[in-house]
Amino acid sequence: MTIQMEPANESSTGSEDNGELEAGRDWFHGAVVYQIYPRSFADSNGDGIGDLRGIISKLDYLHTLGVDVVWLSPIYASPQDDNGYDISDYRSVDPIFGTLDELQELSEGLHKRGMKLVMDLVVNHTSDEHPWFVESRSSRDNPKRDWYWWRQPRDGVEPGTPGAEPNNWGSAFSGPAWDYDDATGEYYLHLFAKKQPDLNWENPEVRASVYDMMNWWLDRGVDGFRMDVINFISKDTALPDGPRGDGKLYGDGSPYYLSGPRIHEFLREMHREVFAGRDKPLLTVGEMPGVTVEDAVLFTDPERKEVDMVFQFEHVALDQEQGNKWRPKKLELTELKSSLGRWQDALAERGWNSFYWGNHDQARAVSRFGDDGQYRELSAKMLAGVLHLHRGTPYVYQGEELGMTNMTFGAISDYRDIEVLNHHREATTHLGHTDAEVLAALAPLNRDNARTPVQWDATRHGGFTTGSPWISVNPNANHINAAAQVDDPDSVFSFYQKVIAFRHEDPVISDGDFTMLLPDDPHVYAYRRSLPGVEILVLANFSGSEQTPQVDKSWAEAEQVLGNYTSRPDLHLKPWELKVFRRLG
Repeated sequence: MTIQMEPANESSTGSEDNGELEAGRDWFHGAVVYQIYPRSFADSNGDGIGDLRGIISKLDYLHTLGVDVVWLSPIYASPQDDNGYDISDYRSVDPIFGTLDELQELSEGLHKRGMKLVMDLVVNHTSDEHPWFVESRSSRDNPKRDWYWWRQPRDGVEPGTPGAEPNNWGSAFSGPAWDYDDATGEYYLHLFAKKQPDLNWENPEVRASVYDMMNWWLDRGVDGFRMDVINFISKDTALPDGPRGDGKLYGDGSPYYLSGPRIHEFLREMHREVFAGRDKPLLTVGEMPGVTVEDAVLFTDPERKEVDMVFQFEHVALDQEQGNKWRPKKLELTELKSSLGRWQDALAERGWNSFYWGNHDQARAVSRFGDDGQYRELSAKMLAGVLHLHRGTPYVYQGEELGMTNMTFGAISDYRDIEVLNHHREATTHLGHTDAEVLAALAPLNRDNARTPVQWDATRHGGFTTGSPWISVNPNANHINAAAQVDDPDSVFSFYQKVIAFRHEDPVISDGDFTMLLPDDPHVYAYRRSLPGVEILVLANFSGSEQTPQVDKSWAEAEQVLGNYTSRPDLHLKPWELKVFRRLG
């Protein structure tokens, strides 16, 4: 593939059209996306790891739930250093998950049931076992040397020793963002794990190869991509030192790679080379840590042809001191409303946002934002209603529709996540914290909370596997599971069905205006959605005490169309209660 770069011009809207489908690209405004983390979804062969055949066996379950799109976390060939986000071959399926034929069967099964398949795509970095990197590190004059970020050690410092790294950037997974290669005497950049070297998007051959691979997947019937940390791909080529906070071993390099200097140019080029001119609706989701609302408008403005929506993290950093997930703090509802409301307002006229409570990188929604004890079911239902009735495309993370909770891990040996293991090692070895202190800090927000297997029934290992699971199943699977909920009209699962159906049926949810109400109320989340001639009021109590929100009392005469209690249609809220009213006029 040969690509032609457009001039770096922020007013550019890209080139060729997507035909009539560009005009209809808002199909996803009314859609609901379901994320599958394959390793933990369903195991068909008893090896303890979820697989494609297991997913295929649950397609009717997904169809019954009512979702429109399935987002599949990486199933590509990988050494699994970061559970598949370290890809060694973009065009093959890792044998632990299955085969290309099984992936094709999964795609066809989804399409038969009216659902789409979105693949997770990681192109900021590859595995160090990818053939591209194997060639790149083989010698300084290899043709693929410049496919990755290689730099010489700092002058005057012994190569391979602390401080000799080309700059002071820290890795997201602890430690420096550089690793020394003895054979060639240079360092390579890895913003994540050592086995995840960053691709150099400044090299047009890299971009052409990535686009060729993406086209290959679309030609096989995939309906789009969720692109992992895609706003990291453009870096300041000077790679300057970043600011170093108090007590920090490494500097913060993010000012030099978050939404970097050529990011909009690269994404417009990707649209032109991969998505434009296709004869079916596709979905492009940009996972963008640290993205600003101003940049999000640019990324998702349909006239610019970059991505359809952003996946941002501002609201899931509010319960962390200074954005540090290992220093959790109490979530203030007023801060949550301020954040989510700001994103609603910013993208009201142009652009689009995704909405979620949880994913494979976040703690379980009901444990984090609700009450996973006495009010688990009620708060899980409330959270579903609040999320799905916003403007934006809602995401359901596997098990969320069952009200699955965080896991209690007793020792560091119970964890599997490389982020946790690296942090524990650094905190106990270099920062002087005790094992008990670190484990206590890890418990609320670690990623393994979300990666315990889906709880299908009350049998051994929650029906996830007949073997030994790769990570422990939550013991509460004996009463929180799909088998107990699918046919129960009062279950969390059934409530998700109702909310999803409501979203599909009422255009005010996908197309209406959004107005945040009661921004200073510390307990009640309230907002209004409206189109000419119709309004919806959403009231949600984020507390274990009764509340009477101060809203227009005439709403008490409106039709209550959704709620998680059997109660009178008034404006009083019981603990963790959700009420949704609809009126004409």
